[in-house]
Amino acid sequence: MEQPRSETKIRPDLTSGSITRSIFYLAGPAVATMFLETAFSIADIYWVGKLGAVSLAAVISSAFLIWIIYSLVGAISVGVVAMVARFVGARRPDQAIFVSREAYVFSLLFAFGVTILGLLFAKWVFILMGTAPDVTHLGIRYLRIIFAGAVTFFLIDVFSAIFRASGDTKTPMVVIGASLGLNIVLDPLLIFGLGPFPRLETDGAALASVFSQGVGSLFFMFLIIRGKLGFKFSLLPKLKIDFSTVWRILRIGIPASSAWILFSVVYLFINKIVALFGTEAIAALGVGNRMESISFLTCMGFSVAASTLVGQNLGAGKPERSAQSAWQTAGIGVLITGFVGIMFFVFPKQIASFFISDPQVVAIGIGYLRILALSQVFMALEIIFEGAFGGAGNTIPPMVISMVGSLARIPLAYLLAVHWSAGITGVWWALTLTTIIKGMVVSYWFSRGGWKSKKI
Repeated sequence: MEQPRSETKIRPDLTSGSITRSIFYLAGPAVATMFLETAFSIADIYWVGKLGAVSLAAVISSAFLIWIIYSLVGAISVGVVAMVARFVGARRPDQAIFVSREAYVFSLLFAFGVTILGLLFAKWVFILMGTAPDVTHLGIRYLRIIFAGAVTFFLIDVFSAIFRASGDTKTPMVVIGASLGLNIVLDPLLIFGLGPFPRLETDGAALASVFSQGVGSLFFMFLIIRGKLGFKFSLLPKLKIDFSTVWRILRIGIPASSAWILFSVVYLFINKIVALFGTEAIAALGVGNRMESISFLTCMGFSVAASTLVGQNLGAGKPERSAQSAWQTAGIGVLITGFVGIMFFVFPKQIASFFISDPQVVAIGIGYLRILALSQVFMALEIIFEGAFGGAGNTIPPMVISMVGSLARIPLAYLLAVHWSAGITGVWWALTLTTIIKGMVVSYWFSRGGWKSKKI
């Protein structure tokens, strides 16, 4: 295939020296980025929550479909990380340049298709979930704005993946941090119509998200043009795409993306079961999810480190160092999520009350957080080893584990909550038990080591 040439910038060598230092070099900025995303998520729900339980439920219900957007982006970004990291580790920069360029162009095309489908089917998603009419009305409007700007979600994530794969997690931290900061500022302005801005309520929250993601995407483009990436590639759109390279990217990314999409679809059904217990239960689910995002996104930051380290060290012909890097990263993640789990169990009332004053939502949220606390350590194992598998380009094992575990949640939640009359608590137990099992299984599968010989 044709390979454009460019000058490259030398990045720290992640294939030698202290593994712990390399983990924190990569994970530090990545975790900071994830915490910024958590801050945005919390701020978004905080301001929308001021509009009441109906508005909060509309945005919470929409979030499950927005996860599907990010899952579709993952079909590109996961493959990009595996391939670019492998080529960087093997000292083949021209290959890394070519893969980055093809991924960027394909993401533009892919995003256009997602926008069309999202605009057409947003209404049917809410019909499927069975939400109340007022929740459905607000949710459809919110989702259509998000899908209209889907290209911004694609670009900011793909550019971030390219930088991370090259060994630079600081630049994505700065760009995404600036984007999220802008989002946090715009939220109250557009939601409540402060100053010269119109009062748009939930529509304003959606517009703030799309606009801030677009600004972040443009910032990434500027930095690539200026050579901050370490290698340059043209950002001018082109009609010709090397589909053989795109397929190599997707072959790695689709299993992970499919698992994430199924995870999101499963949550649509979980949301439908939760809806049987009222709008307050849906709002409580959202509060729990937002708080779990603290540990979830922290683990995602360490997953970034595991993915890059595994990919670059395999490229350098050092599989044992790859394995050691993944296990050390997982150990750090377990320590952090163990602490978060303790906080969920000891201070659930204070956490739930921060988001909403509705006493019924708070009461339901307390039960959810205490049960959720038990699964935090196992969630860390699942996410970090999923990243390690992704860095090796071996995304089938975590896909199988995630899909089976996610699908099991629907009958288990219905069985516990409805058939055995455990109520909403049964849903919480279904989510927690499946997370525990997935974490244990993915750890065992990774320990078998078959990923070390994966070819991409």
